[in-house]
Amino acid sequence: MTVKGGEPAGGEDNVGSKAGLWAKRIAGAVVLLAVAYGLAVLLAIVVFRFVDPPFTPLMAVEKLKGETLKRHWVPLSEISKNLPVAVIAAEDGQFCRHHGVDWGAVRIALKEASKGGDPRGASTIPMQTVKNVFLWSSRSYLRKFLEVPLAYVTVAVWGKPRDMEIYLNVVEWGPGVFGAEAAARYHFGKKASQLTQREAALLAAALPNPHVRRPGRPGPVTRAVAGAIQGRMPLIAKRSDCVFE
Repeated sequence: MTVKGGEPAGGEDNVGSKAGLWAKRIAGAVVLLAVAYGLAVLLAIVVFRFVDPPFTPLMAVEKLKGETLKRHWVPLSEISKNLPVAVIAAEDGQFCRHHGVDWGAVRIALKEASKGGDPRGASTIPMQTVKNVFLWSSRSYLRKFLEVPLAYVTVAVWGKPRDMEIYLNVVEWGPGVFGAEAAARYHFGKKASQLTQREAALLAAALPNPHVRRPGRPGPVTRAVAGAIQGRMPLIAKRSDCVFE
């Protein structure tokens, strides 16, 4: 049956129904991919309780850029205790007192943001570990949303010592420099087990911007930040029992 103009009756309806069908298929595929990714991450979390992560998304990106990766995995027992203490002092003062997320820091960050102040970081070490191992580096609300539940899961499955061990072995400390051992050798020409309190503080001070701040040749800002971190380290050391169980 045709209508005036020779077009089949219901032609526009057919086009609309086909478009709706494709939209449903695409939405379904997206949901399936999201579920598959989530299951893969959960499986990886269990596996990484016992097996060291072979690489991270950022490592893959740097490799694709042609960067020579400097990385040497070492157990937590072969990293100077000064380094986890310095990192806690710099990045997550309540590391041993939360279960993945420091909601007190989150509330402070939201309050400051609502007043138009500079954004304040509230990412805990477990959240940063999740970002480094499973997610992407660019800022987004989606990434932050995913970090929260995954941080809780990793702390529950790995425990704090393993969480710290993974973090210290995957975090970036310079162009192509990943992990404490590579960082200690690259910046100070020594093993991670030999890092002094000052050197650990300098490494921790570089974490927010490892491509600009150079622990081995620190500028005035890096030295000042490291000094503040070093000043907090004696107190933090008394609160870091969860790392050295």
